[in-house]
Amino acid sequence: MLRIGTRGSPLALAQSELVRAALASAHPELAAPGAIELVVIRTTGDRIQDRPLLEIGGKGLFTKEIDEALLEGRIDCAVHSMKDVPTVLPDGIAIVAILERADPRDVLLAPNARTLAELPRGCRVGTASLRRAAQVRAQRPDLQVLPLRGNVHTRLAKLERGEVDATLLAAAGLDRLGLGTAGGVPLEPQEMLPAVGQGAIGVACRSEDSRMRALLAPLAHPESMACVAAERAFLAELDGSCRTPIAALARPQGSQLDFAGLLATPDGTRVARVRCSGPLAEAERLGRAAATELLQKARAWAAG
Repeated sequence: MLRIGTRGSPLALAQSELVRAALASAHPELAAPGAIELVVIRTTGDRIQDRPLLEIGGKGLFTKEIDEALLEGRIDCAVHSMKDVPTVLPDGIAIVAILERADPRDVLLAPNARTLAELPRGCRVGTASLRRAAQVRAQRPDLQVLPLRGNVHTRLAKLERGEVDATLLAAAGLDRLGLGTAGGVPLEPQEMLPAVGQGAIGVACRSEDSRMRALLAPLAHPESMACVAAERAFLAELDGSCRTPIAALARPQGSQLDFAGLLATPDGTRVARVRCSGPLAEAERLGRAAATELLQKARAWAAG
């Protein structure tokens, strides 16, 4: 039996089912009933829902306990939303496959508004993301940005109850839950640049587990892996955390990679952007170079 570690949220389970189906498709011996077990592991991020993530430790809150189970041999591999995975992995763990990336955009959910510009003055926008909050504040300083945590269905319910007037959710997550766009409108990256790794599902295993590496190899989508590698290199070079609004999106264009990155102050009063392109084969170098350019702009903020 092959054991897949996963969080227990509806979205995490849906993503793990995608990985289970991909493994069964690639390896007929894993298609038999009971050949693959989903092992639900509750993480710190799942347990603590009444405080912002940055107050309880930031990145790693949705992966720490799953990493421990992997290293202890209680599971054989783990499924993660790549946007939740720290840039530095624990010793002995490797992300060996990233499935073909889904729509990386954010969706705006608000009555009668298709863009941030169309939101009524003073509108209450709920989000737990510093990245989203900073970009909203930069474009619409008149709006109220309020904390909004919980899984997708919880946040949609809070919106329905009127606790906030608008919110932003990942298009990929909504689609994987069978919700389409949930009545919302996807925002183009020029308006709302996504989180690093958004829309990408990664599968981790023990670094020295050659059997698991071989089983996961057919699941790896080369272009998606290159794009996420560029974004994570960008984030690592900036030493990004949940306390720093950082966004990035790499997109393949044939043998080239188009890259857009953003660094902002939490209040949105200062936003630095970078655009560049380079060979797909040099994805990580491109991400690091983009980060270096943004760091120079950030140092100019401090000097000014």
